[in-house]
Amino acid sequence: MKFTLSWLREHLDSDASLETIVETLTRVGLEVESVANPADALAPFTIARVLSAERHPQADKLQVLSVDTGHGPPLQVVCGAPNARAGLKGVFGPPGAYVPGSDLILKVAAIRGVESHGMMCSVRELQLGEEHDGIIELAEDAPVGAAYAGWAGLDDPVIEVAVTPNRPDAMGVYGIARDLAAAGLGGLKPLAVPQIAGSFPCPVEIRTDDPQGCPALFGRVVRGVRNGPSPAWLQQRLKAVGQRPISALVDMTNYLMLSYARPLHVYDLAKLQGALTARKARDGEEVLALNGKTYRLDPEITVIADDAAVHDIGGIMGGEHSGVTEETTDIVIECAYFDPESIARTGQKLGLVSDARMRFERGVDPAFVDPGLALATGLAIELAGGEASEVVRAGSPPRPEKMVAYAPGRTAALAGVAVEPERQQAILASLGFGVEGGESWQVRVPTWRPDVDGSADIVEEVVRIHGLDKVPSTPLPRIAGVAKPTATPEQKLERKVRRTAAARGLNEAVTWSFIAEQEAAPFGGAAWRLANPISEEMKAMRPSLLPGLLAAARRNIARGADSVRLFEVGRRYLDDGEHATLGLVLAGEREARDWRSGKAVRFDALDAKAETIALLEAAGAPVASLQVANQASAIYHPGRSARLTLGPKTVLAEFGELHPATLAAFDVQGPIVAAEIFLDAIPGKRASGHRRAAYAPPALQAVTRDFAFLLPQATSADALLRAVRGADKAAIAEVSLFDVFTGDGVPEGQKSLAVEVLLQPGEKSFTDQELQAISERIVAAAAKLGAQLRA
Repeated sequence: MKFTLSWLREHLDSDASLETIVETLTRVGLEVESVANPADALAPFTIARVLSAERHPQADKLQVLSVDTGHGPPLQVVCGAPNARAGLKGVFGPPGAYVPGSDLILKVAAIRGVESHGMMCSVRELQLGEEHDGIIELAEDAPVGAAYAGWAGLDDPVIEVAVTPNRPDAMGVYGIARDLAAAGLGGLKPLAVPQIAGSFPCPVEIRTDDPQGCPALFGRVVRGVRNGPSPAWLQQRLKAVGQRPISALVDMTNYLMLSYARPLHVYDLAKLQGALTARKARDGEEVLALNGKTYRLDPEITVIADDAAVHDIGGIMGGEHSGVTEETTDIVIECAYFDPESIARTGQKLGLVSDARMRFERGVDPAFVDPGLALATGLAIELAGGEASEVVRAGSPPRPEKMVAYAPGRTAALAGVAVEPERQQAILASLGFGVEGGESWQVRVPTWRPDVDGSADIVEEVVRIHGLDKVPSTPLPRIAGVAKPTATPEQKLERKVRRTAAARGLNEAVTWSFIAEQEAAPFGGAAWRLANPISEEMKAMRPSLLPGLLAAARRNIARGADSVRLFEVGRRYLDDGEHATLGLVLAGEREARDWRSGKAVRFDALDAKAETIALLEAAGAPVASLQVANQASAIYHPGRSARLTLGPKTVLAEFGELHPATLAAFDVQGPIVAAEIFLDAIPGKRASGHRRAAYAPPALQAVTRDFAFLLPQATSADALLRAVRGADKAAIAEVSLFDVFTGDGVPEGQKSLAVEVLLQPGEKSFTDQELQAISERIVAAAAKLGAQLRA
């Protein structure tokens, strides 16, 4: 929210300095983001008189001026403006001055052979407007030699404050002035609302057919207006806060919106056909808005329309076709109250942001509809003339009579600062609250404060005006002794896998928990959706961590990353609640090209499997007992993905290469491999005391034996490894696959798998007979899967 110092003083009777005002604004909760004075940039420019204007000897369109700057002898200036003439008073820029509109620093220079000592400036060169046909012409009484910015009233600092969403009243200068007055910086000037009686019946019907979206639609006609440029004071004020002056009637509505947080709209009566109605849009209707874009509407959107077409996206933006122009002679001033939730949903759906939407969706003052219309009528007549009709009031705005029970001692109990009851009552009264009762108060909440609901909100109002800096800094009590650990087993598990993933070379990402519905669709859709999302693209609660990681991978690849290794620890949101999960995505090159290895090596499904097993092992999962199942989710490529399970029901992880359809949904090139580890499915450790047994290395040397088996193609290597491992659990310490072969010597439909078995003796070394017996048990166990020992 931007405003100028003079604009603030229009509502605040105070002689406080700018520094005091800025400090107080931040102290009462309106954090000042910036303070800028346009006069600072124009400090070198002064008022000067042209003494003479002679034709340039080398150029027909240039003149050589003699300029009296008020300081020292006249200076010679070369000028190309057609209006430059003797006697003209204008704005002079001396050598060394920076010209903001031209982005140059003036210096003494020869122009076509004639030396020039500065510049006579145009409006655009000083960034005061778009006019550049000639230099600025000032009034005859302008004092030569004076600083131009101060004489023109441009020495008016612009203050920008950050307004939190719970303070719709602070979206207007009047509300900000109220806070400063309550903080002791002068008094709030009374609001002068003109009482303009209608001289004729309103010639257009005004009604609301959507009492939920637009409970109140007030309006009146002003006929006989002359809509020209707005006066200089109004243009200057709007320009200072970044608004573009358009015309007197349009500028009037913007000025009132910024002054009182009350959006309004003005229609050209001649462009309306029939009644002006607030209603729901019809499916397929379109409107060309003032921003030049066409929006397609649906029946959930409130609009203002006549009998022929839609003219306004209610509470957000007006339409192009019914806007006022210089030819407008009769206008309809509309002042309405729109439901905040309806405005928010419409703005999000259309992706449309406007100053009006920002105010309506936060909640404008429902009691200010009539005063807002009266202020607009008075200012319209002042700026453009005309006479007003009678007011038409369709519907009525909500008038909440909100009372909050409050005890003065609540401030000390909740905020830790004691404020005398009389002081609290004075603060609340200055903010517009009403106080009734003795020891236990009933506080009437003003209509412009929809955010105040309970006694804690009253405490906040008292404390921020009394001074947050007066709240004592009180340390929390500390229990004697060493603090006990507070991390839960779940938190410790997440820390462990996060550190392990980082140690393995993965980069942690933090992505949004809410995504677009089309991004959730490949993962089965979203079970939960936000009722009030930031935007339509952030509406669905993610059913998987992979959408955010894929979006991050896409951005990295688009920026030239050759290898992407991302992981995230977060929550998935399913029908039965939140689930702690670790997701990872590997894209691009696993190994860069090299003179030793040749071409670059890309990630494949086995890389995702290796990372998954390593992280599960770090998390304490019984990796040796894991089973590999081929029924991975549909987001993965069939045959290049799998699940890791404990038994038939407990799924600990999924991994594999992503399906091309999944990659297409995220507009990313493959192949890309990914995995998700379901942390909440990992069985917890059994309690076994606080100390684990000391590590004791085996006393005897281990023995290895290799076996090569022929088995059907459909039989998984994992099944063979599990069978071999179970042949003799006491002697077999480890089983690993080291070769897979199909081709010559292997029957069709079969494959050869070679495994290495590590045998660890206990109290004595194995004898040949014992090794032979173990080998026979291994072969017998493999035979149960249909495997034969390869000759």
